[in-house]
Amino acid sequence: MEQRTAFATTRRTELFDALVALFLAEGFAHLTLDAIAARLKCSKSTLYTLAGSKEQLVTAATVHFFKRATDTVEAEVATGKGPRERITTYLTAVGEALAAASDQFMTDLDHFTPARAVYERNTRIAARRVQELIDEGVAAGEFRGVHAAFAADLAATMMVRIQQGGVRTGTGLDDAAAYRELATVLTHGIST
Repeated sequence: MEQRTAFATTRRTELFDALVALFLAEGFAHLTLDAIAARLKCSKSTLYTLAGSKEQLVTAATVHFFKRATDTVEAEVATGKGPRERITTYLTAVGEALAAASDQFMTDLDHFTPARAVYERNTRIAARRVQELIDEGVAAGEFRGVHAAFAADLAATMMVRIQQGGVRTGTGLDDAAAYRELATVLTHGIST
């Protein structure tokens, strides 16, 4: 019984990984459940084991993407040696995770309220994480006594602009480069 459950969990994760890869590459608004099933080489009934509708499937896949991205980012942050390196690593890793998202995915995400809500929630979580990292740096004496919530809100605002393409349009920087610049500006601005 445990082996069958483990197989089902593994298969479910593989399907979500494939679904996320498809959506990141091509977006999702134009895809029907039939098209998704064909692309994933599974049946529609298999998709219905993941979610009850296309809308729920998109939302679940978005949650899956951000969960995986968060796990990857936090694993990288754990290797950082100090507050400045940890913030830089955090923001750079976020940029790298989002670099896989096509413009079409980001457009579709912006136009689909439930998925956009997932994205917005994750941006708030990221802002809180940046605030925690700033607080750690202030406590360690590596950063001057800044208003950490303001600095985190500043970072979150820029993260939204990066993800919505405003920074690319305004500066020509791709997302990963924009996140590196954000890390540099932020850490230099709060350093002692």
